[in-house]
Amino acid sequence: MDLKRFFPFGPNRPPRVALVRLQGAIGVTRPGAQGLSDAALAPLLERAFRRGKPTAVALLVNSPGGSPVQSSLIAGRIRRLAEETRLPVHAFVEDVAASGGYWLACAADDIWADATSVVGSIGVISAGFGLDGLIARHGIERRVHTAGGSKSFLDPFRPEKPEDVERLNRLLEDMHVSFKDHVSARRIGRLKEGADLFTGEIWTGRQAIEVGLVDGLAHAVPKLKQLYGDKVRFIPYGPRQSFLRRFGAGFGADAASAMIEAAEERALWARFGL
Repeated sequence: MDLKRFFPFGPNRPPRVALVRLQGAIGVTRPGAQGLSDAALAPLLERAFRRGKPTAVALLVNSPGGSPVQSSLIAGRIRRLAEETRLPVHAFVEDVAASGGYWLACAADDIWADATSVVGSIGVISAGFGLDGLIARHGIERRVHTAGGSKSFLDPFRPEKPEDVERLNRLLEDMHVSFKDHVSARRIGRLKEGADLFTGEIWTGRQAIEVGLVDGLAHAVPKLKQLYGDKVRFIPYGPRQSFLRRFGAGFGADAASAMIEAAEERALWARFGL
C-alpha cells in the first residue's frame, strides 16, 4: 500500500507556491466589486502566506494603478507577511504593472515581466473636470458655505484657484516622494545609475530590464518550475466575485455606482493603450 496517497504531507512533499492574482485598479471598492484594496486583500494574503506552509508566494500583477494609499497599504502588508513567514516573494507582470501596480510589484524580492509588458509610470496623478462654464451657460449658480478657508478645495463647479492648484501640487509631490522611496529601497543596487526613472515614464518589459525596474523576462509557471522544480504545486488565490457581479447584474444606485467604477477603471487602463 502506498501510504503517500493518504499522508501527502511527509518529508517528500513537493514544494508549494501560492499564486496571488492582483488584477485591476487599486482603490477602496464596494463589497463584491472588482478592484484591489487592503481590506479586501487582507484575508486572501493571510491565507496565501500561511495556509499549507508554502515554499514561496508569487504575485501575478496586472494593474494600471490607482490609489497611492491603498498601494502602500497592500505592499506593506505583503512585506510584513513575507518577513513574518520568511518566505520569498516573486512578482510576475502580465499586461501592465504601472503606477500603483508597479508599487505592488516592488513588494516582491524579484520582478519578472513579459517582453511586451508595460512597466513603470512612477508618478502621482490627479485628474478631474472643470464644470463652472457649463453650469453658468445653463443659468445654474453654485452655492457653497464653509467654516474654514480651505474647506472648499478644487470644487469642479467653481473656477480653479491658483492657491488650490499649489496646495494640490504639494500633496502630489509628497506622495511622489513616498513612491520614489519605496522603489529605491526595494530595488536598491538594481536601478540604473544616473537614469531618471521617476518622471512617470513607462517602459516595455524588455526595456525595463535595462533600467533595472525588472530582473528579467519570464512567465510565472516555467520560471517557478525552474526555481522550485518540475514537481512544484501551484495554489491559486484571487478575490471572489459575488454571484450578481459575475453575471454583470445590479440594481438601482448599485448599478449606477458600478457603471461609474467601470468607467473610471477603463480610463486608467486606457492610459496604457489597454
